[in-house]
Amino acid sequence: MAIEIDLSGRVGLVTGGSRGLGRADALTLARAGADVVIADLLVESELSEATDAYGPLAQVARTQGLVQTESAAAEIRAMGRKAIAVRCDVTDRDQVAAAVARAVEELGSVYILVNNAGTLDHVGQFSDQQPELWERDLRVNLTGAFNCAQAVWPHMKERGWGRIVNMASVAGTLGGFGQASYSATKAGLLGLTKTLAMEGGRHGITSNAVVPGIIGTEAFHMANAAMNERIASRTVFKRPGEPQDIANAIAWLCSDLAAYVTGIELNVSGGVELFVF
Repeated sequence: MAIEIDLSGRVGLVTGGSRGLGRADALTLARAGADVVIADLLVESELSEATDAYGPLAQVARTQGLVQTESAAAEIRAMGRKAIAVRCDVTDRDQVAAAVARAVEELGSVYILVNNAGTLDHVGQFSDQQPELWERDLRVNLTGAFNCAQAVWPHMKERGWGRIVNMASVAGTLGGFGQASYSATKAGLLGLTKTLAMEGGRHGITSNAVVPGIIGTEAFHMANAAMNERIASRTVFKRPGEPQDIANAIAWLCSDLAAYVTGIELNVSGGVELFVF
């Protein structure tokens, strides 16, 4: 007998949902029955050259038409679900509070939080890591997740039900050559995940981390092809995963099928962490 993931009556907030993993997460939650708030720094109707200040990936996304925050919300509404697109900087607590308030006002509450917003463009060996980008990565990847979790926490406690899923990385569990700030923040996210699991259990809130390996997102395809092939060859399957692989795992963690699962690091990595040769 097939068991379906059913998120009917739930409302999810997905950060960093304009493209890649976040967009796939939002659409998958909606297909499972959830209403969704898609939050991102980049929203089609508010793009300009000024948004390029967020980094090279933001500039590429703007110029190549990769920003799909509002279009993803429209796609969800076409499924018969409710969805809103919100411009939100997760490092700004006021903006996070406003996004959550809008979710509560327009959709009823927030039951699910997917902390997907993150930076990954600070690449360089340790001696070349830039202090200002180290600080930025801490603010976005780690403090941003803290801000969002703290904003939704009272609503989840009130409902006696909540799901928090943090997007970690194998860089956080294995380390990442040339990725000191990224790997450090993703490792920190695992500690936050487990603490929220311990404190949330008495309120019906679970907290888990998904640990992706190399995934075929837009950012992956922008990287050096030879390096991509080298990394993919470390997986058991000798290929990158797809955003849908991550989204499927998240949908399961957010469902009642995973009601007794909390505080875990779920590798969705094609076995890249195994001794493969």
